[in-house]
Amino acid sequence: GIRKALVENDLVDCIVALPKQLFYNTGIPACIWFISRKRTGNGDRKRTGEILFIDASEVGHMEDKTHKTFSDEDMTKIAGTYHEWRKRDGKYENIKGFCKSANIEDVTKHNFVLTPGRYMGIKDEIDDGIPFAEKITGLTKKLAEQMAEEKKLDEEIKKQLKNIGFKLS
Repeated sequence: GIRKALVENDLVDCIVALPKQLFYNTGIPACIWFISRKRTGNGDRKRTGEILFIDASEVGHMEDKTHKTFSDEDMTKIAGTYHEWRKRDGKYENIKGFCKSANIEDVTKHNFVLTPGRYMGIKDEIDDGIPFAEKITGLTKKLAEQMAEEKKLDEEIKKQLKNIGFKLS
């Protein structure tokens, strides 16, 4: 297919996954593909055989209930990552859950799928120091409290509906 041809001909420079709700005409996420015939020179390092994947799907903030936007810092983070990766003396580093420089062999092994999340893994969860057993006990207790509250609210709703002439079974 077209992805295979683009990869095998070493034309894909970078793929950036964008968050959903970024565009006004659609709520679905989108990707930006950087295609380049010249992957060396102009002060850049030789990038042949490599593709930079950036997952910016969690970057940005909600502008209102339906639209997400990028701050200047968000744009600098995304663009800066790409520029550092390209530079001969760049300070680029793979960041788990955000960016990964993959080689064509990796992409071939993944059947030419060009989804950034496929290559970079998920971001490490920050350890809050609470042991799992203690955390699950607390969460279970909270769930039981919420279920009891739900039951009370359901009864109150039935009572109020009955007061206005509706009866639920």
